[in-house]
Amino acid sequence: MSWCNGGYDPEVKLPTPRGPLSESVVDTLSRDRTGRTLPFAVADPFGEDLTIALHVLYELHYGGFEGVDPAWEWDPELLRLRGQIEHAFLGALRAGVAGGDDLTAELEALLVEHVPGSGVSHHLRDEGTWDEMREYFAHRSVYHHKEADPHAWVIPRLRGTAKAALVAVEFDEFGGGKADRMHSRLYADLLEGAGMSAEYLAYLDDVPAPAIAIVNMMSLFGLHRSLRGALVGHFAAAEITTAPSAQRMAQALDRLEADPRCVEFFTEHIEADAVHEQIMRRDVIGSLLEQEPSLCPDVVFGIQATELLEQRLADHLLASWRAGETSLRKPLL
Repeated sequence: MSWCNGGYDPEVKLPTPRGPLSESVVDTLSRDRTGRTLPFAVADPFGEDLTIALHVLYELHYGGFEGVDPAWEWDPELLRLRGQIEHAFLGALRAGVAGGDDLTAELEALLVEHVPGSGVSHHLRDEGTWDEMREYFAHRSVYHHKEADPHAWVIPRLRGTAKAALVAVEFDEFGGGKADRMHSRLYADLLEGAGMSAEYLAYLDDVPAPAIAIVNMMSLFGLHRSLRGALVGHFAAAEITTAPSAQRMAQALDRLEADPRCVEFFTEHIEADAVHEQIMRRDVIGSLLEQEPSLCPDVVFGIQATELLEQRLADHLLASWRAGETSLRKPLL
């Protein structure tokens, strides 16, 4: 079964390790389930080794890997190690943002469009090459193949209007009940239109840490009830900022005369996420904080952490392209 036929591909293989920590995880999952201790190796919280190790551990809760026993998902030793890695990653996220409880200021800042803009979508719209666009598609594939899945973890942790409103947004992300309109499927169509592999996690070995860390953050927030406020903050930040950037991406693809399937993914998000922004701000965040006002700093943290990691990815992409280098770990074929 391939991703394009509507499901996770059972041929997804464990990725290549990027250091001692990820090597230990991948080696363990490659063996039979026998008792062993997995030591936590100190690593850069945003570096390649820790990032890919955490992503592999999280993927056990999604589609898993070929030849890996599904029972590893709840193995106590793997969960202990994952907790240590999460502690390092979460600590780095908290240390990298200002924090606070001024939610109004954070939301208003997301709505500000700086002129002239200098982000990735501005670069791709104004001067990006087709090769750079395809690299961008590869980076984002790590998330868009499972688009909306990490956010679904928070649904059981919400109540009342907050839950109902978030489910309404998720319903749109999952195509309104139509498999061919699921946003993850539309991204697979985009990849095919760009002459790239549409298989699930096809580019995981090629994508460096900055893009993977964003997906790890979503899984971290979604899998921990204590971080439900942060997940809502992240989701709101993503929905609020997507429509303007999607508009620029559609313009970039029109300029590059790309396949219509590439353009469609972004035009789908222009109108949908403009509506989702209002739902997230008023019905999800508003209702959640009426019920649990103590979560306000967590919502702020989720917004700030999203901006932190998105900026790290943008810095990496733009620095690579301006230097005339690939932004991936190896050039695309």
